[in-house]
Amino acid sequence: MDNTEMKQIQWFPGHMAKTRRLITANLKLVDAVAEIVDARAPLSSRNPEMDRLTSGKPRIVLLNKSDLADEKATQKWINYFRSKGAEAVAVDCKSGKGIKNILPSVRGNVLRELMEKRERSGMTGAAVRLMIVGIPNVGKSTIINRLAGSKRAKAEDRPGVTRTKQWVKLDDRTELLDMPGVLWPKFEDQQAAIRLAFTGAISDDILDTETLAMKLLSFLAEEYPQSLKDRYKIEPDAGDTGLELLEKVGRKRGMMISGGEINTERAAITVIDEFRSGKLGRITLELPPGKEE
Repeated sequence: MDNTEMKQIQWFPGHMAKTRRLITANLKLVDAVAEIVDARAPLSSRNPEMDRLTSGKPRIVLLNKSDLADEKATQKWINYFRSKGAEAVAVDCKSGKGIKNILPSVRGNVLRELMEKRERSGMTGAAVRLMIVGIPNVGKSTIINRLAGSKRAKAEDRPGVTRTKQWVKLDDRTELLDMPGVLWPKFEDQQAAIRLAFTGAISDDILDTETLAMKLLSFLAEEYPQSLKDRYKIEPDAGDTGLELLEKVGRKRGMMISGGEINTERAAITVIDEFRSGKLGRITLELPPGKEE
């Protein structure tokens, strides 16, 4: 990525500490945990404490926004999470793709032993209770609403909005416990923080948009140069800085201001918006550890 300096990203509203306590306190009420991550940055969009907080419970990882992610990379991530002992399913909350696979996967794979035990003891009517966790702005509420078939959970565009836990009854056989979004106390890995900034999981008003766009363009020039050629008709040259790439985009789009200068702020907003909406193509920002090829 571009080496343009960027202030350290640290973001931990107090309600997130409360959420960690809520998860620990309510774990005994559920049979399994569903963790929602962003398919474009599955590791960066996981809370590093989640393994510890939910230890002892069967888990499924839902790779959301998979329609925006590189399909081959998503399959690598599914294999990675399965190798770590968690079921994994690619879903997309906007199109609804994969949503219908979640509950069958929970019952048939994640909780197969529990379901067989209940069947043997004549408890087949007992409801499956599933805790839903994930960082803010990862699509948790939309997935819950898709599963519920109605607008049960309040969806929020702004990351970091405080909400308390809520139970959502899907039917007589399934209940979801929706937990407020939670991030970590400190971003130890600044690259993870920057990936989350690219996706919009971190509030835009604490970051410099132009610096963010420069870093994103540098990544794309290295990993997905074709997306820049297709969308902006620019040819990334070896050694191009993030600023030079941003200026190329602005020039191609005619984003000029008085004196012949390029409006890099407008170009930056365009690049970030078009990445987030999928107009730059299907892009994954990171690969599983050991698979960065």
